[in-house]
Amino acid sequence: MEKEKQLRNLVIGMAVVAVALAAVLAWIWIDRNKLIGNLTEEKDMLTGQMVQLKTDYEGLSSNNDSLNVQLTREREKVDQLIERVKSTEATNRSRLRQYEQELGTLRSIMRGYIVQIDSLNTLNISLRKDAAVARDEVKETQQKYKELQSTTDEYAKQVQIGAILKGRGISLVAITSSNKDTDRSSRTVKLKTCLNLVENTLAAKGPRRVYIRVKGPDGILMTGAQQQIFTVAGEQMIYSAVREVDYQGSELELCIFFTNNRPFVKGVYNVDVFTEEGKLGSSDLLLR
Repeated sequence: MEKEKQLRNLVIGMAVVAVALAAVLAWIWIDRNKLIGNLTEEKDMLTGQMVQLKTDYEGLSSNNDSLNVQLTREREKVDQLIERVKSTEATNRSRLRQYEQELGTLRSIMRGYIVQIDSLNTLNISLRKDAAVARDEVKETQQKYKELQSTTDEYAKQVQIGAILKGRGISLVAITSSNKDTDRSSRTVKLKTCLNLVENTLAAKGPRRVYIRVKGPDGILMTGAQQQIFTVAGEQMIYSAVREVDYQGSELELCIFFTNNRPFVKGVYNVDVFTEEGKLGSSDLLLR
């Protein structure tokens, strides 16, 4: 009898433990599903905000071809970000927080484009009021075009035989006061643009000037204290920085530094690289 009683007590104890264990497991399962549900909801909200940003970008347009190219590039970035969010698990909090920061950066860039488009629209209204003056300027430009026609023909021949200097491997990086690379705007003191001038035995040898035009997150050209002008393919443009090198037909690596007279801010920076013959290429940099 004593053994039966002990066995019965053991069975009852094991049953109590089993019930308690089942309750704990059920609580853990319910809590986990609740957490996953909350994270999924946060991911869906983030995706919705990105889709709305995409819609806002699609509503922006301008008569400026260069600005439209930039808007297209930003729309592609939003599309890529949406796809990256959709392919990321809701439980990957750190990655979703990173995407949330990128969303904020793209919103900031869009606000800059809105300001720029408004400014261009205001300028277009002013230009329409001065249509008579514009027509005179067109006539003057046409006359200059005729005078430069012979030079243009010779230039076209050089293009046909591959004499135009080309560049590759263009990069834009931020530099700290200790000359180290960084992606933080608060640590940036200057921007460094590096590239290679491609080997070309047909190109003219001797001193060559390489120019850079750096635009900030607001899309406005960044310059030093004094604006300086260069001529590329017969067109005058303002540049941010320049470097002269001795090109002898072999591949040549070079870097150009730009120091801003104001602190660098967060956002996407763009650099366009030129020689007096034409554009060599572009590169972008995101500062956080």
